[in-house]
Amino acid sequence: MNSANFANSLQTWIGIGPLWIWAIVSALAVLFLLALPFGGFATYVERKIAADMQDRVGPNRVGPYGILQFIADAFKMLGKEDFIPLGCDKFLFNLAPVLVVMGACAAFAALPLSKYLIGADVNIGILFILSVTTLIAPGILLGSWSSANKWSLLGGLRAAAQIVSYEIPVALSILPVILISGSLQIGRMVELQGWSWTAEGLKQFHFWNAFHNPFTFISMILLFIGGLAETNRIPFDLPEAESELVSGFNTEFSGMRFGLYALAEFADVFVMCAIVTALYLGGWQIPFLNLDELWVTLPTFLIALIQLTVFLAKTFTLVFVVMWLRWTLPRLRVDQLMGLCWKGLVPIALFNVLGTAAWMWIFKGQSIAQLLYKLVSG
Repeated sequence: MNSANFANSLQTWIGIGPLWIWAIVSALAVLFLLALPFGGFATYVERKIAADMQDRVGPNRVGPYGILQFIADAFKMLGKEDFIPLGCDKFLFNLAPVLVVMGACAAFAALPLSKYLIGADVNIGILFILSVTTLIAPGILLGSWSSANKWSLLGGLRAAAQIVSYEIPVALSILPVILISGSLQIGRMVELQGWSWTAEGLKQFHFWNAFHNPFTFISMILLFIGGLAETNRIPFDLPEAESELVSGFNTEFSGMRFGLYALAEFADVFVMCAIVTALYLGGWQIPFLNLDELWVTLPTFLIALIQLTVFLAKTFTLVFVVMWLRWTLPRLRVDQLMGLCWKGLVPIALFNVLGTAAWMWIFKGQSIAQLLYKLVSG
């Protein structure tokens, strides 16, 4: 039996079509090649950044410069005692970390890592990411409630209120990009921030959406701040405030369940920074350059590799800022956190949406760079 017949027989035996097989394989590839390695390596990077800021060495035993420390931590968590507290809801206790990881990792499918490296560039990609990441809130809330621990429950309630509230300014901060691009497809949003050259000169350029008009730059900052709150990072880490709630919503979790919560947090941080990069910082686009229109034809795999490197460089820069803020800013109080959302971010985000709409109408959709180029070129 040749390989084609074997594959057909396997598909018939398990009763699913080839599209489902590819979907399962793609999901596993995203989990084991992107989300898990990044989540683990990010723990090492954050510990090193914290050590540098506190004049310490940090991890330095496992591997060169301690770079394999996250692998040792993973084996340690797998070997921990599988502890389930008395009186808890075992089903929800086991389900909650899985929901959080699902919400964080599913978003990787629609991230435009390159023009040629997009898992699913669907026409509602940004809505897909906003939808699947909402699994994180019920995952945290169910985990805290099922633990039968008052500190966990307080942390879960804080997380639910915080995540649901900050979803509004996050969504409003995405709307200006939708108005500019006229699309919900993330790949399309990135392409419209690129450059195009012809023999006569410059044909099309939009630069980055962050500098499209005065309102979009503010929207990018609001999206980043809202993303910090969505991922429970300092100064918005009230759901797991160690000085108040022992460890917050994950107090009763141990071993790999605790590890899943940590993995999901770092994966969610990457997703948040990747969204800011794709929507406002040009994604894989390089200013003043279009790799598909060079005087030398490059292989597709080389273009994809260069674009992936550019996208990851921008994203990891934002990830570094997130980790930097953790060791720089103090934690907000609950009333300050909610007041910042409803009295600060939401009104400003609405103003930015209206301002961008007015700009698009007055200047026919042209960016500041395009207006300056026309003014200079006469």
